[in-house]
Amino acid sequence: MSQAVSKQEKLPARTDVVELAPGVLQTQLPIELPGLGHVNMYVLEDGEGVAVVDPGLPGRATWKAINHRLALIGVPLRRVHTIVVTHSHPDHFGGARRLARESGARIITHASFRMWWDPLEPDDIGPEDLATEMLPENRRTFRDTPWGGDGYDIAWRNRLYYSTHRKYPRLFPSVQPTHRVNDGDAVMLAGRRWVAMHTPGHTGDHLCLFDEECGLVISGDHVLPNITPHISGMTLARDPLKRFFASLDKMARLGDTVRLALPAHGNPFNDLAGRCTQIREHHEGRLDKIRSASVDFGRPATVMEIASRVFSARAQGPMADSETYAHLEHLRLAGQMSRRDVDGLARYTVE
Repeated sequence: MSQAVSKQEKLPARTDVVELAPGVLQTQLPIELPGLGHVNMYVLEDGEGVAVVDPGLPGRATWKAINHRLALIGVPLRRVHTIVVTHSHPDHFGGARRLARESGARIITHASFRMWWDPLEPDDIGPEDLATEMLPENRRTFRDTPWGGDGYDIAWRNRLYYSTHRKYPRLFPSVQPTHRVNDGDAVMLAGRRWVAMHTPGHTGDHLCLFDEECGLVISGDHVLPNITPHISGMTLARDPLKRFFASLDKMARLGDTVRLALPAHGNPFNDLAGRCTQIREHHEGRLDKIRSASVDFGRPATVMEIASRVFSARAQGPMADSETYAHLEHLRLAGQMSRRDVDGLARYTVE
């Protein structure tokens, strides 16, 4: 690859098909989102047809690309029997509804998969539900953040799909999983047994799949080759960073049984355990920076003040504040920071 490896998640979608293992093909679908140029749609072949993983964003460009990739493989739509969605971000599930409608395929997600804008869903709201930067008529339904400022920004993936869904509800109705799996459940794909692995952190419903026979892991956004997923502090989880660390450890324990990791963005890569360690070290380094920043202030500091010392100037904003808050709460719950709320703002000091 001619471009720097650090840019691989940003590269535009390739139009070819790559065989990675028996019955496992990599294709790419185009997306134009900050920092991302494609999503990997894996196609898993068996005697009944194919399963596809993460069929991209909603819209005509994705639908055209899906049909093109399947045609290259020689698979008509009616042969798509399964759609696997790794988690509830639109660049992963956006094409699932139409593909299921056209093919009759089942849709597999983790049991906790939730569509946050679906009025039929119960009130166990997801991370983006707590956002304050929302359409004006809906702002009153979301609580303020513990750091003030502009409020927690809805992830751009969800914001894009949300606005499209509201404008064209009949074209982009909510995805309805037909098969919800739990951690440890077996799923037959590509003629082999894959084990469902619940890996919360980036989202609460993130699902990975492990094929022990061929040593493959579909890692979604949980483990990417060069970038780390956003860990939001505004979730219902008490300690979202701790959950993410536990999910990384779960993947790392697979060790040498994994020959190749299949991420949602970027290239398949070796040494999954090593990459999990790198990501954990990245966040532990951020925890060190937060502790140091708190000491430098010499007084209780707000989330936004600490974020300004941890993230670069160009990265400042609600997502940086949210991730800083997740790290601060992780330290507080570990007994390393104390918190007090003053005038509606959380303020932290090192213990």
